[in-house]
Order: sequence, then C-alpha cells, then structure tokens
Amino acid sequence: MLSDTDKKEFIIVSKKMAKTLFEKIWQQHVVTNLEGDTSLLYIDRVFLHERTGSIALKSLSADGRKVVNSDQVFCTMDHIVDTFKGRNDTTLMPSGQDFIVATREACVEANIKLFDVNDPQQGIVHVISPELGIVQPGCTLVCPDSHTCSQGALGALAWGIGSSEAEHALATKTLRVTKPKTMKVEFVGELADVVSAKDMILHLIGEYGAAGGAGYVIEFCGPAIENLGIEARLTLCNMAVEFSAFSCLIAPDAKAIEYLQNRPYSPKGEQWERAVEYWKTLYSDSQATFDNVITIDCANIGPTITWGTSPEHTCSVNGVVPEVKLNDNGLEDQSYIRAMDYMQVTPNMRLSDLAIDAAFIGSCTNSRISDLRVAAKILKGRKVASGVKAICVPGSTLVKKQAEQEGIDKILIDAGFEWRESGCSMCFYAGGENFGYQKRVVTSTNRNFESRQGPETRSHLASPATVAASAIAGHLADPRDYL
Repeated sequence: MLSDTDKKEFIIVSKKMAKTLFEKIWQQHVVTNLEGDTSLLYIDRVFLHERTGSIALKSLSADGRKVVNSDQVFCTMDHIVDTFKGRNDTTLMPSGQDFIVATREACVEANIKLFDVNDPQQGIVHVISPELGIVQPGCTLVCPDSHTCSQGALGALAWGIGSSEAEHALATKTLRVTKPKTMKVEFVGELADVVSAKDMILHLIGEYGAAGGAGYVIEFCGPAIENLGIEARLTLCNMAVEFSAFSCLIAPDAKAIEYLQNRPYSPKGEQWERAVEYWKTLYSDSQATFDNVITIDCANIGPTITWGTSPEHTCSVNGVVPEVKLNDNGLEDQSYIRAMDYMQVTPNMRLSDLAIDAAFIGSCTNSRISDLRVAAKILKGRKVASGVKAICVPGSTLVKKQAEQEGIDKILIDAGFEWRESGCSMCFYAGGENFGYQKRVVTSTNRNFESRQGPETRSHLASPATVAASAIAGHLADPRDYL
C-alpha cells in the first residue's frame, strides 16, 4: 500500500508526465531546441497556392536552392483564378495570369504536384488537403495562408506562414517556431437544430473577443465537438485565426480515421494499419494541464451573424445591434463607433431590418458538400429575392462534381444562385471580382473587414443556412423560419 505522501508524489509525477495533444505533436517534431521557448521543428507537408507559391519558388530558385522532398510539397490554383465557366489562365485581376503561369512553371521546375486550373482535384487548399488525405493526424503542415489552421480538425499541427518562411521550409524541411501556450475550449451540451459549427465559432469569438486566443494553440473538445462531422470541424477550426490563435487541434477519433480511409494520399495497406495505430495515441492525457480553459454551453448558441467589421461583432440573427461598448476608461469604444458608421447600423437596430444586395456561399470556411446540402434544403422550391445577387462557389472541383450528381446545382440555379467553378472567389477580391461599392452582403466566409469583398462593401458573416434564408427573404433572416 502507498502512503499518503507517496500517493501525492505519484499524482504530481503523473501530471508532469501527462501531455496535451499539442505537446505530443510538438515534441515529436523538435529537431533541436533553440533559445527560450523557440525550437526548430520538422515540417512534414508544405502546401502552396498561386498567390504566394510562385514568389517563394522563384526566390528559392534564384538563390540556387532546391526543394527538399518535393513529394511532400503540393500546390493549387485557388486564390486568383476566375470561377466562371470555361475559365483559363486569364483572370479579372491585373497580372493574375502572370501569377498563374509563373506558378505552373515553378512547380514543373521543382517537380511539385500542382492541382492546376482545370485539374479534376483542383480546389481551395484547405478544402482539398483534407479531401485528398494530404493532411493527416500528427503531422505538421504549413501554407502561406492564415487559414491553414483549418486542417487541425484532423489532429494535425497546421499553421499559416509567410513567403520567406515558405522558402525556408521548402529548402530545409524545418522552421524556427516559438512554442505557444495551450488553451482548451470545451463545448458542452447539444446544438439546437440548424445551429452549426459556424455559429459555434462566431459565438466563441463574440464572447471572448477577436484577440481571445492570441498566443495560444487551441484544442477544441467536448461532447458537441465529438458529435460534429469532419467537415463541420474543419469549419470550426478555420476561424481559430479570427480568434487570433496560433493554430488549433481536434483529437482524431473514429470519425477522422473513417474520413481519411481510401483518400488518394492516405497511407495504404500495412502503412495504413501502422498509421491508425499511431493516430489512436493522439489525444490529451487525462492529467494534462492547459494554460487556459474556456467552457461554452451550446444551449446558449443560436444562428449567429456579425453586425460590424470584426468577427467579434456578433449577435443573434434575429437580435439587435448592441450598445456601443465602453473601454477600460469608461469611454465609448471608438472601434465600435467606426464599425457602426461603416456598416450603417445603430444600437438596438434589428438585424432583420437590413436589406441585402448580395448573398455568397463559398470560401475555405463553408464550401464543402455538407454546406451546400444545408443551403439546398432551404432553397429548394424557393426563389432568391428580387435585386439580390446570389453566388455559390464550391470549395473544390470534386465537391462541385458531387453536388451536381446530387442535383444540388439545379436547386440552387432554379432558386436564382449563380453556380461557379471552384476557388476562393469573392471571399476577398484578389481575383478582381467584387460585389460593388458599399453593397451589403451576407456571406459564409471568414472575414468581414472593411472592403474585404469590394470597395466599402458591408459583409455580414453567417452560416450557409443563414445566407440561404437571407437570400430568399431579401434581408438578414433566421434560417429556422425556412425549415
């Protein structure tokens, strides 16, 4: 029998040995520890796109360096490409074609797998990487795109980097990274009907602020997370960067393993069995401690939408614009006043009183087949309101193909939506297309900053269900009224 003192010491030692999921992946990838909390990490996968990929590859070549392990580097055409039917290298963006051609040439020179403009596996990087099994539990993956954190939904440590960091990762398979703190965000209870992962993350950011996750890597967990499908988890993780987190993770479970099985780049045969055995070890130990813990009761989450110019400016879709927040000095927060002026809203104004000019379903946040199914369920047999420009852009060519096989495209087209080729499209208007000066848009994207979707465009972030309902109503609307 252990004495009370021995028991206490055993508990202390157990806690010290216990690790979070993040710590397990981090330690497995440390090449060497540098000063302080900074380490040199091994990078398993690098994903590029044509907006920044050509810059990194051309710069690397100019320096006389080569890509190491090119079979672990991938590139897609997604940010600048047009999404119109019959597209080619020409784009609405000035010099867009130059980026596309330069990326193609650089990928050929470096022997990198490119998902080109009309490749049957082309799509938005954070959609096709999971879809093709490129991202896998326990791996490190980087991409010159801030929403790379999406891929943490499959238990990978994935984060966005800059072009110079991409060069270093391409040439050395390593990156210098300062270790973030850990945060657990636990969602308890059950989600009500129609309430989605998009509503969950908007609620979190609205409650704790757009800087609430700064300096942390987040582990999402709890019963509500376990009940989410993989595509919904990808949506949730996508906007961790809007919470200012370094990245985020969800422990891989049976759903993740089933999702990855038989994907084109997933392990096969005996390698699959070994991979699954390893993936099952990727969870936070019960005694593991986090630097911060947040618990969210899903009973408090309804269809959520943004009213302002930050993802933290949220409220219920059938609610009202809040009063101007006071700062630490008791004075009116000028950022709130600026946001209200820009969005042309006032405190206590009902969101449902805001007429919309456009509705957009797409982006790496909400453009997967499950998102399109939800929208189609609401739109079936209905029409988009007169004067509303409605666009749907599937997240990948494979998603587009599946949607067409299910007849989703016909439902959306009959309702009045434009049906596009896959790409980032008007998540932001780097591709040259926009919604127009000061137009009000309800959008399934991830950022509502000033002029994000056009010159002084006013963007309201929402789930695909809310976007579809609002398109029908002609104003911001509650999707529960249409089901």
